[in-house]
Amino acid sequence: MPKSARLIKPTIEYRDAYISFYEDWIKSGEDMVPWVIEREPEDFNAMIDFLYAEDNESKISSSDRVPHSTYWLLSEDNLIVGAVNIRHRLNEKLLNQGGHIGYGVRPSERRKGYANIILSNTLELLKGWGHQKVLVVCDKGNIGSEKTILKNGGVMESEFVEENGNIIKRFWIDL
Repeated sequence: MPKSARLIKPTIEYRDAYISFYEDWIKSGEDMVPWVIEREPEDFNAMIDFLYAEDNESKISSSDRVPHSTYWLLSEDNLIVGAVNIRHRLNEKLLNQGGHIGYGVRPSERRKGYANIILSNTLELLKGWGHQKVLVVCDKGNIGSEKTILKNGGVMESEFVEENGNIIKRFWIDL
């Protein structure tokens, strides 16, 4: 069980730790979650700029986009063990299948309690931003994620079937 970890804003200072995090995902061959970590970090400054490109309403360039902020979960050993992308509000697509919070833990650091830390810390952050209720979703077969959501107060509302047949479970959490 991790002793401690904290959410940090992405900065150039953590370049090496982030590259290690990114390479762990690439080696795993898994889908990268949240979506923002799919961005190739070769030009690290450009990647950091990308993470801040739509972090408030005035920066949104398309009506199908919403403001979002990204944080990294930094372990006590200065290892980036997770990432979270927080949507400040929901549009129709996010209401059905994305939710307010998308997070992932690097493959080599799973089953150590980091998912719970990243979600609980993100919920505290959103509460501080004035949110009273947030939507968190996971794929129907993702038992670990479902347990984490339930542990953090998630109440399942419904399931949403994507065009490809994948089933998304939708949970609301009161803050």
